[in-house]
Amino acid sequence: MRYLPKSDSDRTAMMAEIGVGSIDELFACIPAAYRLKRDLNVPRQMAESEIVQWFAQRSHENAEGLTFMVGAGAYHHYRPIVIDALVQRGEFLTSYTPYQAEIAQGTLQAIFEFQSMICELTGMEVANASMYDASTAAVEAIMMAERVTGRSGAIVARSVHPEHREVIATYAKYQGMTVGEVNFAANGRVDAAALEAALASAAAGGNPIACVLVQSPNFFGTIEDVAGIAEITHKAGALLAVSITEAISLGIVKPPVEADIVAMEAQSFGVPLAFGGPYCGVLATREKFVRQMPGRLAGQASDKQGRRGFVLTLATREQHIRREKATSNICTNQALVALMATIFMTVYGKVGLRELAKQNLAKGAYAAETLGQAGELLFPGAPRFHEFALRTKSDPEQIRQTLALKKIVGGLPLAKYYPELGNASLWCATETTSRVAIDAAAEAIR
Repeated sequence: MRYLPKSDSDRTAMMAEIGVGSIDELFACIPAAYRLKRDLNVPRQMAESEIVQWFAQRSHENAEGLTFMVGAGAYHHYRPIVIDALVQRGEFLTSYTPYQAEIAQGTLQAIFEFQSMICELTGMEVANASMYDASTAAVEAIMMAERVTGRSGAIVARSVHPEHREVIATYAKYQGMTVGEVNFAANGRVDAAALEAALASAAAGGNPIACVLVQSPNFFGTIEDVAGIAEITHKAGALLAVSITEAISLGIVKPPVEADIVAMEAQSFGVPLAFGGPYCGVLATREKFVRQMPGRLAGQASDKQGRRGFVLTLATREQHIRREKATSNICTNQALVALMATIFMTVYGKVGLRELAKQNLAKGAYAAETLGQAGELLFPGAPRFHEFALRTKSDPEQIRQTLALKKIVGGLPLAKYYPELGNASLWCATETTSRVAIDAAAEAIR
């Protein structure tokens, strides 16, 4: 956006046009208590060299030498250097869609490979070209289930990421959707009996549920019984959508093959934390539901000479088809971020991803055991990946402040989201978390 300064004569002419004699008169309608003082005490302007130096100094204050022991949907993993080397090439890093055929073929092929790898990981038959993030992908999964079933409404597990549930609630308010919740049991998994009762109650009330949404590993790091939930859900005629916020878990955890739709966040696949985004949402499903998928799909084709090429196979958005037939108002895919995930999956491969997942599993197990000796480990009796909830005698926020002095980002306090858990916090250990940091965290909790 261009900055167009106005001269004093310009301001005088504009005020004369609207019939005011001064700037003060223009803003007289605003109570005096809410007006800024004219003297803002703005520091002198800096030279370009000074500005560059200032930002360089501020950048060193960000996460310099920190150890992260918090996840909650955004995970710190090692990023192979080759990712940035490739995504910063001019063919990919552009300000707008590269429509030139020669470049578009490369972009479409990368998307096609991304889709193929996602299908292999999730056990689904088709995946789209990526979405904004896991929260919006979860919403799109619910709306997709409504279109498939012809029903309205969803039941969302309370163990789904709280902020994702907030996004779902916002969409539901303006989409006219009914969204209910089902609580978790003592082991942190979805309360199967409560889910069955909620589905039966909705059906008895004449409004059978279209979709059940769970997260696995869930917000507490617990791995859900997807097969059991799927049986209950399908018995009620609803579709099961499974959200996955930690993609690395698929290296060792059985994919949710019993689900109908998978909504996933691929941030762990080589995407930097970047203060919250942009991230890479994923939506995968069964082939029979493909016409109801939002976003774009890239496919492989052949020309008249039999040469392989890549095309946009399906695009069910408003830009491509009539608005009333569009499945969603999502207007783009995260192509550059999805490319990061594609390179990451290619570099690690099947064996490497499994080894990485095993490292995370081992680090998480050691952290849970060590910190569990200093506090109370919540939700025992169910398998978990690398994340866990811990109740402590001290205030979790005070523990975080103590650990910050040791350059450790501690667990996320859960009182805001789950007040019934008391002094509980959510902790995480990935392959980047050292044993020294875990032991230091345990010492701070004691």
